[in-house]
Formats: sequence, C-alpha cells, structure tokens
Amino acid sequence: VQLQASGGGLVQAGGSLRLSCQVSGMGNNFRYKTLGWYRQAPGKEREVVATITSGPSTNYADSVKGRFTISRSTSKSSVYLQMNSVTPDDTAVYYCWTTWNWRDYWGQGTLVTVSS
Repeated sequence: VQLQASGGGLVQAGGSLRLSCQVSGMGNNFRYKTLGWYRQAPGKEREVVATITSGPSTNYADSVKGRFTISRSTSKSSVYLQMNSVTPDDTAVYYCWTTWNWRDYWGQGTLVTVSS
C-alpha cells in the first residue's frame, strides 16, 4: 500500500488550498477503508485533522470545523482535503493516512504554509 500526497504550497491567510492523496495497492478494498488527514506543525505533535469512513461519514478537529472538507473518490482511489479560510495556525506538514492489515500507512507529507 502506498499513499502519494500532493497540493501543498504557499497561500495567504484567508485563501484556499486543496490537498489530494492517491492510494494504491488496495484494489477494490479501497472503498471499505477509513481515510484521513493529519498534520504536524513545527515543534508540535502530529494531530488528526479529518477522517472519512466508507459510509461516508466525516469527523473534523474542532480547529478546522466549518473551514475544511474531507472527501473521497472510489473511482480514483483518492482522498481530498479542501481547505478554506486558512490561517497561519494551519501551517504544517499534512499527511494522508489509512490502515491495511492492522497497520497504519502514511503519505510522504505535503507542506502547507500560510502567510499572514
């Protein structure tokens, strides 16, 4: 199983950014898996941003509710994170995540920098 994240970059406060994560190696089982986005800011621990189940049902960290939207595409084996109204506090490396055979898998991380 491999996850390839993309879409990070430099954005001004109040702007928007869309992250994408391509998942490979699961075949048709992708549709049953819970997926998520985590982030790690400088000097801080990695934290969950949002998750999406196969339902799909979604959950968000309080800090991003109403601003970020997680979604998935079974046909593209991908998960997305739409980030709106970003603030400098959203600056971090963002990682996509899933599980397979009782093991966690992570994307390589994509850096999001929000300038004030």
